Amino acid sequence: MSEGEKLIPINIEDEMKSAYIDYSMSVIVSRALPDVRDGLKPVHRRVLFGMHELGIRSNSAYKKSARIVGEVLGKYHPHGDSSVYDTMVRMAQEWSLRYLMVDGQGNFGSIDGDSPAAMRYTEARMKKISEEMLADIEKETVDFQLNFDDSLEEPKVLPTRVPNLLINGASGIAVGMATNMPPHNLTEVIDGTLAYIDNNDIEIDELINHVKAPDFPTGGIIYGYEGVREAFKTGRGRIVMRAKAGFEESNGREAIIVTEIPYQVNKADMIKKTADLVNDKKIEGISTIRDESDRNGMRIVYELKRDAVPNVVLNTLYKYTQLQSSFSVNNIALVNGRPQLLNLKELIHYFVEHRHDVVTRRAQFDLRKAEERAHILEGLIIASDNIDEVIALIRSSKDGEEARGKLMERFKLSEIQARAIVEMRLRQLTGLEQDKLRAEYDEIMKLITYLKELLANKEMRMQVIKDELAEIRDKYGDGRRSQIEYAGGDVSIEDLIADESVVITISHAGYIKRTSLSEYKTQNRGGVGQKSAATRDQDFLEHLFVATNHQYLMFFTQKGKCFWMRVFEIPEGTKASKGRAIQNIINIEPDDKVKAFICTQDLKDEEYVNNHFVIMATKQGQVKKTPLEQYSRPRQNGINAITIKEDDELLEAKLTTGNSQVLLAVKSGKLVRFEEEKTRPMGRTASGVRGITLADEKDEVIGMISIDRDKVNESQILVVTENGYGKRTLLVDEDGEDVYRITNRGGKGVKTLNITEKTGQLIAINAVTDDDDLMIINKSGLTIRMRVDDLRVMGRATQGVRLINIKGTDSIAAVTKVLREDESEEILEGEENTPEIDSTENNETQE
Repeated sequence: MSEGEKLIPINIEDEMKSAYIDYSMSVIVSRALPDVRDGLKPVHRRVLFGMHELGIRSNSAYKKSARIVGEVLGKYHPHGDSSVYDTMVRMAQEWSLRYLMVDGQGNFGSIDGDSPAAMRYTEARMKKISEEMLADIEKETVDFQLNFDDSLEEPKVLPTRVPNLLINGASGIAVGMATNMPPHNLTEVIDGTLAYIDNNDIEIDELINHVKAPDFPTGGIIYGYEGVREAFKTGRGRIVMRAKAGFEESNGREAIIVTEIPYQVNKADMIKKTADLVNDKKIEGISTIRDESDRNGMRIVYELKRDAVPNVVLNTLYKYTQLQSSFSVNNIALVNGRPQLLNLKELIHYFVEHRHDVVTRRAQFDLRKAEERAHILEGLIIASDNIDEVIALIRSSKDGEEARGKLMERFKLSEIQARAIVEMRLRQLTGLEQDKLRAEYDEIMKLITYLKELLANKEMRMQVIKDELAEIRDKYGDGRRSQIEYAGGDVSIEDLIADESVVITISHAGYIKRTSLSEYKTQNRGGVGQKSAATRDQDFLEHLFVATNHQYLMFFTQKGKCFWMRVFEIPEGTKASKGRAIQNIINIEPDDKVKAFICTQDLKDEEYVNNHFVIMATKQGQVKKTPLEQYSRPRQNGINAITIKEDDELLEAKLTTGNSQVLLAVKSGKLVRFEEEKTRPMGRTASGVRGITLADEKDEVIGMISIDRDKVNESQILVVTENGYGKRTLLVDEDGEDVYRITNRGGKGVKTLNITEKTGQLIAINAVTDDDDLMIINKSGLTIRMRVDDLRVMGRATQGVRLINIKGTDSIAAVTKVLREDESEEILEGEENTPEIDSTENNETQE
């Protein structure tokens, strides 16, 4: 250690704390956060002031960007040149700033994220609106501070006439805090500011009538208003932005056309990520994506596949891509050098306060200058009134000093006045010039009177601020670019969809659609009936529900999963279209299959979900009853409805009211009938209890039906065997005796059809009425349709009658009950309102 030095031990924790606090305060105050008064961070302010000092106005020639960056770096901003150039570039990008501050010439980048050209290639000058931000800076309207090396002065804030923080927003990350402020429309902001000046006690709700919402440079749609209102009231809020999209048809295909995208979204990245999602099959229905943007504007084309529903695809794009993104508002700005969270009214208040300060200081400066000039003019007028004597005095003096002394003594003048007289030009002695002096003096005296009055009267100053703001609005104001969709966002989507009756149809091959009930009503009835849907070969309509848009459709799969969707989410189709594959609209596993459908009322209605149950049966004879309430909270990937054991699968699910009888039938021809209350309600993950005992290892359950206890007397059971034999049997005969006696759950059951080698094993059981049709599908793919009322009612233990002739080794694969086509209109004709869901007729799914 050299002589004269001494070591002072300090605690490293204290040193790090103080050093870090110093650093963080420096970042907060002089780098990352904007000033509430002019809305600028130091680097923006320095760029504009540097251009002002260089004289690069909006009406002067462009100057090389490197020249401007050099000026700012050398005089005011001791950081990297890229930080200055990047700032200047952003101030010239029309997709970054709502109201541009720099007029750039050359390549300043693109919305696709392309870099701007190097600063040696580009040129820039101020925009006219930037000049408004620097107006009156030479009139001591703002405080100046020394620059980094104390050789020059720079402004602490600009005397802006423009409410820049609100119209252009700001974003920045400091230490321990960040700011993210959206841009707004200049016309709206100034209207709001004028309303605030007129009434300082104005409520934010009233201000919102003027400043409706942020207004982004890239346009788009503000989807939902809750976030906007919250941001205006508290300074924080989440604003959902959506792209502006429309539909076009070309070459028989529909396309989604996007013309505006959300703020701060990189177009090229968005398109690439969307293409990746399409390739990964996460988004269905898009065949190609093209970017057709040019100098006339943006145009992104999503060409759709032939069977895609444009609205569904668009909603999927909104959900998974940046066509919908959010802007998290966090209005933190520096107020008197301290960071503060500000609401809309406070932002306007501080701007008005700043303008008032600037107007006051400008008036003081103008008054001082006017008084100085008036003082000189008074001297000049005295001299011109006594010109001969003044000339004689000056001529008799040996130098200017003596002349000034004599003049001051003779005419009682100040030194400033005497100097002005001595330096007077000869041309000012002409009569015309003397008149000009008096006219100028009169004008100056009027100005002085006005300025003194202005400084004494706050209302006058406020009127000046209002007049200047109105002038700015008229000069630079424009229309909104971002549309506001008040109904979007947090407003529940069901509020936007009419709760009207629709028909849901599901085909045997698993195609689903909903159709407006009115489409069925307007058909002419009679004759052979109408073709209800363009189903594929060997496909037919298997399920038909009348529901309302706000109801729920539940899907149960053979692996025991339950999915659900609102009826309005089911793809819409015409009566003739085939619909969409169920696999494409729910997240079902590739090796899983939907086995049952249940249409229910509102799952958020506590009374309803607590008084209804879902009863399920598996191939191995397990049954399980679960309260509907357990299924009222959905998940994207489905929820477990029942735990399925190995070598088993879910076969059927029915909705009951707790007042039903359950019938289970097995391959070997037996049937068990028991009261629903014999199975106690269980949780979703339980695997159930024994419903029927199978005859042997090869035996399995082929179907379940549930019948409301009040309707057993009119119920009919139809059973069919694999070799084409079938019969209709009453559940209760005409004498009121049970044809199928009620037994305990878990028994072997009673004979439902006499199984022989000729009949083959039992394949299907259905609850039917005379109005139903049967659709019989053979393993060879042949489908045969027949009327139920063509079959006579028979006893329980008979072997039935031959329904169809089976050729060779062919056999029946499935039998399902379908609505008679020529009567579907008649049935639907009377359905003005959705009926209560009837657990018996809810759905009869094939094995």
